[in-house]
Amino acid sequence: MPLPTLPAKPVPRDCESPGLELPIDHFQLLGVRPATDAQTVLHTLQQRLDRPPEQGFTAAALEARAVLLRDSADLLSDPVRRQAYEAELMALDTEGGALTPGLDVPHSREIGALLLLLEAGQAIEAFDAARRCLQPPQAPALGSHREADLTLLAGEACRLGARELQGRRLFERAAQLLQEGITLMRRTGRQPEQQRQMERDLADLLPFRVLDLLRRDLSATEERAEGLKLLEMLVERRGGLEGDGDPALPRKDFQDFFKQIRQYLTVQEQVDLFSRWASGNATTTAGSATAEFLASLALTASGFAQRKPERIAAAQLRLEASGQPGLQPFLACQHLLLGRVATAEACFIQGAEPALRAWAAEQGSEPLAQLCAYCCDWLRRDVLAGYRDIEADPDLEAYFADRDVQAYVEQLDRRQARALQSPSGVEAPAPLTTSPALSKAPPVSTASALAAPAPLPPASVAEDPMRWPDPLEPTAGAATAPARPSTSLRPRRAPLGTAGWKALPSWGRLTAAAVLVGTFVAAGLAGMMALRPLSPVTPGKQPAPGGGAAGPFTAPAGTPAKNPTAVNPPPARPAAALPLTSAEPNAAQLRALLEAWLQSKAAALDGKNPATPPADLAQEKLVRDLQDEQRRNRARGVSREQVTAEIQDFRINTLAPKRIVAAVEIRYSDTALDAQGKVIGRTPTTKLRNFYVFGREGEVWKVAGFRPRP
Repeated sequence: MPLPTLPAKPVPRDCESPGLELPIDHFQLLGVRPATDAQTVLHTLQQRLDRPPEQGFTAAALEARAVLLRDSADLLSDPVRRQAYEAELMALDTEGGALTPGLDVPHSREIGALLLLLEAGQAIEAFDAARRCLQPPQAPALGSHREADLTLLAGEACRLGARELQGRRLFERAAQLLQEGITLMRRTGRQPEQQRQMERDLADLLPFRVLDLLRRDLSATEERAEGLKLLEMLVERRGGLEGDGDPALPRKDFQDFFKQIRQYLTVQEQVDLFSRWASGNATTTAGSATAEFLASLALTASGFAQRKPERIAAAQLRLEASGQPGLQPFLACQHLLLGRVATAEACFIQGAEPALRAWAAEQGSEPLAQLCAYCCDWLRRDVLAGYRDIEADPDLEAYFADRDVQAYVEQLDRRQARALQSPSGVEAPAPLTTSPALSKAPPVSTASALAAPAPLPPASVAEDPMRWPDPLEPTAGAATAPARPSTSLRPRRAPLGTAGWKALPSWGRLTAAAVLVGTFVAAGLAGMMALRPLSPVTPGKQPAPGGGAAGPFTAPAGTPAKNPTAVNPPPARPAAALPLTSAEPNAAQLRALLEAWLQSKAAALDGKNPATPPADLAQEKLVRDLQDEQRRNRARGVSREQVTAEIQDFRINTLAPKRIVAAVEIRYSDTALDAQGKVIGRTPTTKLRNFYVFGREGEVWKVAGFRPRP
């Protein structure tokens, strides 16, 4: 054959051209340095010939390799030819890198050339070339020696290339290379053992791929979404967060990996992930007590950092409903952040270990000062650490000085005052009870949550943990608590009333004073809110079969507290037909739209066909919420949910061309039934007060969202 020559142009990577062009020079092919003398060149040649690849290549492939090695050695051991060759390499270097050295190899020697390319450390280039040569129009005949050699070489090059990429910490690119190799092996139907090894390599890469994708910038949404998907796949492969069904990643290694991965996740990503893992998978994965605990921490972190105490309230309900032992100190911190000082002090006294009490005593003589010190330490150590998008100091003074926090706590005080009076005959909630498990067991911590999870069934979520305000809704200064009354299959403990701002330290009272005066004046004009009814405590009651973290039975969208002084005037004008397309709808038309939506939702929850499709009455988000609620009911064993929601007062609050806000009062109750028609949950009749938002999509008005109103 003619001696391989150096092309004077960049090397095209195309198997359709005459012969194969390798992106290496004679020195790289033989494996010697440019300064190597002729004697060393010949010695290296003999070593290469004596040690051919042992993977099972045919004799023809090994002979082609030997011929190419000899040709390179002949050139480099001849002083005249070598001098001319080095001059050509020098000329290419002066081109500023626009041209690269390469070797032209005829097709009869292509497998030998690719073997040498692989041995020269260019595994990825060898795989790409072999894959192209296995595709038309250069695809070899099925069953031929050439097909067997190319397939074997492609597999070896793929695995070596993946290892090279792993060494450079390009884990996702390594996984993509392995996936390409597996696809090629399946298409050719050859090398089944090599294919299985590549699949094992790909499986072992899973945690590294998760790390690679999640540490990308937050703007890389697609890559991060893929990383979250792979993380869920990894946890499911283990059999859950506490599972140990992955021999490639033992429990200790997984715990270390998970601690590392958390710092790359945002707080909302953690809320979503842990909430799903807490509920488990009906077919493969049990609910996770650890995930329930971590979801509560994530909600608390979000609520504290963003001054949204309603999220802390949801976190407290989840943590309390989980029934895990040793949580009293944590619950005490959450109650404190919600302004429930008396309840917080009681929880801390009941649940703190002697060592923790001794530490707290060193922080101050007053119980509240001790609790505040512990809460700050807990926030700094376990709550605020480990989120990519949260940088907040555990500053309780700044937290309680926030207007939204002050308004929320004052709203709880007003609710408690009205509930104690029980003006409408609604029974006041039972006081907080402390189970023996919660009061006697030692407290757990974030660090020990993964290592020693409590073997408990999945907990029921008492509230939708993250009901974010709709962008169409009014942005009032006062924060609002979760507004959906619920009856859970799991026993729920109603919180004690707050001890009021008098129980807070002086800094809390001083910063709140001005705002509270305005709040009391506004409250006097608008009427006091009543406490939402909660399920009574049933000592010893166990969760019903199928209860999971999806949540309890819930009322239709938007359920604020009741107002016994509401006025119920009749509609001003007859309601128009639906869909509502009037450019300027009146109160009667909007009321009719809302009534139709509530009736449609009630029919869907009762297992009936709504008279009007929900999608014709409400925007996509509310329709999805309804579908999610139906799925949660099925997961809890609820066959039907009979909902009664009657509008008793409807007043337009804000008018805009594409947005209308109405203040609405609803008389609400619900009953949950199992498949045999047995009552398994009930919300007693109560009055709910909401702001409902109507948005215009094209020419049609629809219900867009809601939020509670004072």
